[in-house]
Amino acid sequence: MAEENKPNLFNRLRKLFSTDVIIRNVGGKQLKVVDTDGLQSVGNLENNSRIDRFNRMYGTGVTTAYNQGEILQATRIELFKDYEAMDSDSIISSALDIYADECTAKDEFDDTLTVVTNNDKIHKVLHNLFYDIMNIEFNLWPWTRSVLKYGDFYLHLNITEKFGITNVEPISAYEMVREEGMDPRNPNKVVFKRDMMGGIAASTIVHRKDSEEYDNFEIAHFRLLNDTNFLPYGRSLLEPARKVWKQLTLMEDAMLIHRIMRAPDKRIFKIDIGNIPPNEVDAFMEGMINKMKKVPFIDETTGEYNLKYNMQNILEDFYLPVRGAESGTMIETTPGLQMDSIPDIEYLQNRMLGALKIPKAYLGYLEDTTGKASLASQDFRFARTIERVQKIIVSELTKIAIVHLYSQGFTDEEIVDFSLKLTPPSTYYEREKLELWTQKATLAGDLVEKKLFSRFWTYEHLFNMQPEQWMEEQDRIAADSKEFFRLEQIKTEGNDPKESGQSFGTPHDIASLYKGDGGVPRGYDEKEVPEGGWPGAGRPKESGTYGKHSHPLGWDPAGHKQNKAAGRVVYEAQNLDSYKGLRDNLNTKSDALRSTYTTQQKKDGLLNEENLLDE
Repeated sequence: MAEENKPNLFNRLRKLFSTDVIIRNVGGKQLKVVDTDGLQSVGNLENNSRIDRFNRMYGTGVTTAYNQGEILQATRIELFKDYEAMDSDSIISSALDIYADECTAKDEFDDTLTVVTNNDKIHKVLHNLFYDIMNIEFNLWPWTRSVLKYGDFYLHLNITEKFGITNVEPISAYEMVREEGMDPRNPNKVVFKRDMMGGIAASTIVHRKDSEEYDNFEIAHFRLLNDTNFLPYGRSLLEPARKVWKQLTLMEDAMLIHRIMRAPDKRIFKIDIGNIPPNEVDAFMEGMINKMKKVPFIDETTGEYNLKYNMQNILEDFYLPVRGAESGTMIETTPGLQMDSIPDIEYLQNRMLGALKIPKAYLGYLEDTTGKASLASQDFRFARTIERVQKIIVSELTKIAIVHLYSQGFTDEEIVDFSLKLTPPSTYYEREKLELWTQKATLAGDLVEKKLFSRFWTYEHLFNMQPEQWMEEQDRIAADSKEFFRLEQIKTEGNDPKESGQSFGTPHDIASLYKGDGGVPRGYDEKEVPEGGWPGAGRPKESGTYGKHSHPLGWDPAGHKQNKAAGRVVYEAQNLDSYKGLRDNLNTKSDALRSTYTTQQKKDGLLNEENLLDE
């Protein structure tokens, strides 16, 4: 794109990405650095020129810097051809698919990429970018596979002012050239040039005027930065297995050729020549062979009769003349050469799988996955490899997000106020982390409960937290307790303390029901209490409860009121002297009984015959 045709937004983006890293102040003296080009890991290319990079591994002579650029591009194309051939191998193709599947797996919320930020507006903008504009749920898988296959993958970003990124265009790794450190005034300047010939004319890429040139912010360059010898490009995941794959391919071809050409059995024909003179044996055997094996051939052009057309080859049988003690025609079979090359092939195959870092069980080579070599334990190591690839992908997606936010008007710390996260590569990997945290929490609880160490010690040594972080967590725990109290009040009392400004049913509320200063017993809020307590403090004296509902036997313990209601005679309590006089005036027990009950009592008594029930 011509310089004069670029809008003002592009000039501002060029200035934003002109430095090695993007730095923003996120509060106080805290800075957030976004290394979009990975310069922190690969160094400054101004002091690390291209000379003797690819040539160091694949070349034999020393060349100039200009020619080295040509050799670098030409060598990349040769490597890409090998990668294409390797992708046709069933094992390697499955390995690339597995890597791409694991890197782009979905989490429990069915999301491939998670945007983590406290700014709701930024979250909505980035979620719209990745899921609605870039459609990473479908596109991230082939992008990741291309990165793993070639070591490089390019996305051209269509940027519009106020709208940000409106579309992305994948570009083949064959067509792109990355130039760094070419501008003495700005060593960190990065320029991408696109060669539509696919690298065929590598020496003319820099000088072609019709080649497309892009700024750093217009191209998202995904690259596997794990070997500085391949800078400024990435190294393919297949590169460590390239040599072994060639050896394995040759070994497999040799085994196949041997099985086809040398494996067939052959027969030995022993023909009795009887008394034929020695000088006629050859003619006799040739005639015998011609009758049994040779096929007559007549040349259509010359009309010649040719018996040499079907000449004997390594698949032909053997004919031997015999006479004397070994006379008699015999036919024997000689076994084919046995080539036991399977162990050699398995050795090379194991080396290739080791270079790819793919567990055998993933590819179906292990039927029994029990024991220490189980898939779970191998998966733990494989998950770390996937995690490294995910970090590379997230790094370039972060660059795309920054360009999108800046184009929509976000500035200052807002353009870095987020983080991206792909789904963890392994549930077993996550389970290991959860078990570790569970053990830490259990140990911390035991140490504090048994009073062996303080809470501060457990926070510092078990959870690796600074004093400021620990105090902040204590404040958050207090805030959580307030929220729990509010929910409990709403559940049990139907009261929202946040709205009403008061609580119900708490011990303090119950204590407030007592009389005293301000509805609280005197001394409730006092720190010092006089000896013997405050006057009137303590439990009040209880009055008699006889004949009241608070009596242990009820409101009528003697049954007087119940007898009166039934019309029975009730004897009031009398002193002891009255009972003695009654005893002295009675002669017999029968008189005492007769004087005890009145006529009405006898009528209503249980012994009255009128009260007996008829049978």
